[in-house]
Amino acid sequence: MKAIVMSEFGGPDVLRYREIDEPVTRTGWVTVELRASALNWHDVLVRRGRYGSRLPHTPGADGAGVRADTGEEVVILPSLFWGDRIDAPSPSFEILGDRTPGTYAQRVAVPEECLALKPAAYSWEEAAALPLVGVTSYRALVTRAGLGAGESLLIIGAGGGVSTMALSLATALGARTFVTASSEEKLARARDSGACGGVLHEQDDWPAHVKALSPDGNGFDVILDPVGLWDRSVQALRPGGRIVVLGANVAEQATMDVRGFFFGQYSLLGTTMGGPSDFRGLLHLVSTGSVAAPTIAGVYPLGDAAEAHRRLEAGGEFGKIVLAP
Repeated sequence: MKAIVMSEFGGPDVLRYREIDEPVTRTGWVTVELRASALNWHDVLVRRGRYGSRLPHTPGADGAGVRADTGEEVVILPSLFWGDRIDAPSPSFEILGDRTPGTYAQRVAVPEECLALKPAAYSWEEAAALPLVGVTSYRALVTRAGLGAGESLLIIGAGGGVSTMALSLATALGARTFVTASSEEKLARARDSGACGGVLHEQDDWPAHVKALSPDGNGFDVILDPVGLWDRSVQALRPGGRIVVLGANVAEQATMDVRGFFFGQYSLLGTTMGGPSDFRGLLHLVSTGSVAAPTIAGVYPLGDAAEAHRRLEAGGEFGKIVLAP
């Protein structure tokens, strides 16, 4: 079969289109004929060697396709070996495409527990773009933060896959959502997608400006930070509010005012991905028809994965980039 293979770590050019062996079959695993595979920033980190993948390697966490054994149309949960606990994954947890060959291929093998029926209203591209950002956003907002109807939410960094999906989920949950963004165009797109408003985060005093937009001016009930700016984000949180952190692509270190944090009665919640129970909750919410399908920024042939990665790293997109095997 055809697949994208890395024989070394580095820039987009290490992603090469090659013929490789079919997925290995084993008990409890299912082969999926992929119809679409979506890109995530996580894939960039895999390509750069952050997760020490054994080379040669096929990356890719997200995908949707047809079960080779039953012919059912399915989406793939990228969380492998999550385990039985809901509060945290098991020591064996990994993301599909880290060490296990991923979805940048015509076919992929995954544990059967990682498969769910494709949402009927979604296209192949939309279905492929749903799992990682969907289950990550659902776990962050629902399982971890307990976001409820009528609460206020601030999303840091509108435009990325997680941020866009989080906006859709929060709207479905009945929350009032605001955003920060790097451009007026992204702010406008976020408003069109349901955001109540937002500010540009290019200025140093953006936390004060966005806090002033909160419903009572005292800060937000929940802040979702998928980029690593939570030492700044927390300044827009109301007393007793919750901040959920799930990424570090902008900053990997944060210096906090400890006294201000505990006097503020804040809750700092770390999260990543999600397990089968989170996935079931996400798909149930999707089945109600209240969750808008993921925004697709562009679709590339599988063989153009390197170019798709260049576009992803350029950072100007609103929505997901997808490969079509």
